Amino acid sequence: MNISLLEPLGVPAETIEALAAPFKAQGHTFTYYDTKTTDLEELKRRSAGQDVVMIANNPYPDEVVRAADALKLLAVAFTGIDHVGLAACKEKGVTVCNCAGYSNVCVAEQVIGMAISLLRYFPACDKVVREGGTSAGLAGQEIAGKTVGVIGPGQIGFRTAQLFRAFGAKVLAYARHEREEVKAAGIEYVSLDELLAQSDIVTLHTPNNAETRGMIGKDQIAKMKPTAYFINCARGPIVDNAALAEALNAGQIAGAAIDVFDMEPPIPGDYPLLQAKNTLLTPHVAFLTKEAMVRRADIEFANVAAFLAGQPENVCGL
Repeated sequence: MNISLLEPLGVPAETIEALAAPFKAQGHTFTYYDTKTTDLEELKRRSAGQDVVMIANNPYPDEVVRAADALKLLAVAFTGIDHVGLAACKEKGVTVCNCAGYSNVCVAEQVIGMAISLLRYFPACDKVVREGGTSAGLAGQEIAGKTVGVIGPGQIGFRTAQLFRAFGAKVLAYARHEREEVKAAGIEYVSLDELLAQSDIVTLHTPNNAETRGMIGKDQIAKMKPTAYFINCARGPIVDNAALAEALNAGQIAGAAIDVFDMEPPIPGDYPLLQAKNTLLTPHVAFLTKEAMVRRADIEFANVAAFLAGQPENVCGL
């Protein structure tokens, strides 16, 4: 079969070549593109005649899927697959697999880091020191004793919940389906409204799909405590970010930490969250650690190997 990796995976080229060596030994062809592209015609060119296309978080829309004449497997080196033309994949019977699990640790750790930064005013502290100031007005708060609400306690959300529990927080969870593993860890399931009303910190961990898009809007934010903090390291479109910015500027909630937006960075200068008060922003880096990139590459190539062996793994239901 013809196999193409259409974008870098954040690991050295030598690692890619080593992972691809078994494919070549089996008689498959392997092509690696070390540059990203969002140009549809270039994506079509790179995909032409390829039985297996490997991507990461670069958009791969329906138009490109339909033009990929030989495509049988779309291997996505990412957890979410909302950037993929799923309708066309379903039409053509293309198998889609992802790399669920590779970023559980790093995303959960980023949420904890963001929570500590919000509660202890790290950006403001840094600024004060550089400007010759003092600690006046910078008394922070502890995670211990707080109530943390996890919206979507899947693999990443559950890992995040466990870390907050280790810090001494009470953890609430909201999901459409309850898991015994989560309950056994001392995490209480409640309704979304209860979670929003009771939590000192709300952290979002749902996929972006038709059911979750816009699920956190003006009405939901209004249910939060004025002392509460909101963290989003999941997907930007799950939240009405204009409403979130408005709430932050009006003092409806105490602050927010956001890693994901309605688009990939760079963020337009007029984007509402850029002007919001008490907001910590990062450029979609929660998944991006050296260790996670190695795990991701390993899972991506293992997914392709499993497909070639007729036993596909990590298949996403379309």
